[in-house]
Amino acid sequence: MKHRIQFFTMIEMVIVVLLIALLAAIATPMYFSYLKDARVTAAQAQLEMLDQAVFDYSVKMGSIPPQDPGLILLITNPNNDKRWRPFLKGKSLPKDPWGNDYIYNVLGDGEYEIISYGEDGKAGGEGYAADLSSKNQQN
Repeated sequence: MKHRIQFFTMIEMVIVVLLIALLAAIATPMYFSYLKDARVTAAQAQLEMLDQAVFDYSVKMGSIPPQDPGLILLITNPNNDKRWRPFLKGKSLPKDPWGNDYIYNVLGDGEYEIISYGEDGKAGGEGYAADLSSKNQQN
């Protein structure tokens, strides 16, 4: 009995490569859309964390952090009080998922807003470039 070795023909290889390319063309935009959605979700979670830290600060210190120096008071001890503990872990404030600083605005009467300018890093915008605010997340 003779054993015959079979190989793929060139047309079969082209079809396989085309199928892989087609699958990649469909999956890649879906992946990047998922990645953008994940960044928005991460920014919303960080806004909630910062909002909670400002609330904790206001309970312990009697008022929200002033506009200047702002959120940095959540991680630094301005009075060198040995009983003081940071309101956020880490040695620096978190950046938003696009690498920008969060904006802290004191609105008056104990009101404040923490903002991420979104994907474009500029005020305003739509879609993934839309601003995210701690005011929008409060129920």
